[in-house]
Amino acid sequence: MRLDKLLAHSGFGTRKEVKDFIKKGIVTVNGEIAKKDKMQVDPQTDEVCVNGEVITYEEFVYYMLNKPAGYVSATEDNLYPTVVDLIDDYYRDDLFPVGRLDVDTEGLLLISNDGVLAHQLLSPKKHCPKVYYAKINGIVTNQDVEAFFNGITIDDYQCQSAELKILSTSATTSEIEVTIYEGKFHQVKKMFIAVGKEVTYLKRIRMKDLCLDNSLQLGEYRHLTDEELDRLKV
Repeated sequence: MRLDKLLAHSGFGTRKEVKDFIKKGIVTVNGEIAKKDKMQVDPQTDEVCVNGEVITYEEFVYYMLNKPAGYVSATEDNLYPTVVDLIDDYYRDDLFPVGRLDVDTEGLLLISNDGVLAHQLLSPKKHCPKVYYAKINGIVTNQDVEAFFNGITIDDYQCQSAELKILSTSATTSEIEVTIYEGKFHQVKKMFIAVGKEVTYLKRIRMKDLCLDNSLQLGEYRHLTDEELDRLKV
């Protein structure tokens, strides 16, 4: 790996900033002052220091984000700010959202650079459960619960069995939790349209065994714990 890339990915600044560090002679590799930003180093075997501070390189990073509405689940977009824009690791150019939430949907979103884990979580063959909390315009009934269990048809496609739980109902609205095992475009919204109701608020609260940290405010994020990561990889 190039030295400037290693330093940038380890949080010491942008590529331009770390190149300046190297020019100033404050970067050493195995005790020797580094001369070139293009120098090849091995993060596992070489000791790289900045001003005497040994750097620790993380090849893969994993963030839990509480996604706010108004952000698109992409790395770049011409209309909306992206979820990656919310992550302060601006020096990393390899982060991406694992899966997607609609622009007006809130809640749990994993941000990482681990393509293998992303594939494991998103592959249709894995049937990864995703749990949503929603507010519904309309009275959700036990008949709807049964219809979701049997598989709702949307856009000429029969969805897999989904688990619908009624949390509360009022005169005209309902609050529910729904667990789905696939991720079709606007799936939850379209499933409720199919039973004559409308989703007015949608928030993902769990993905596989990873639950949204309720202490995270909208737009906030944190690193996954080792335990959380292990549960995702099982």
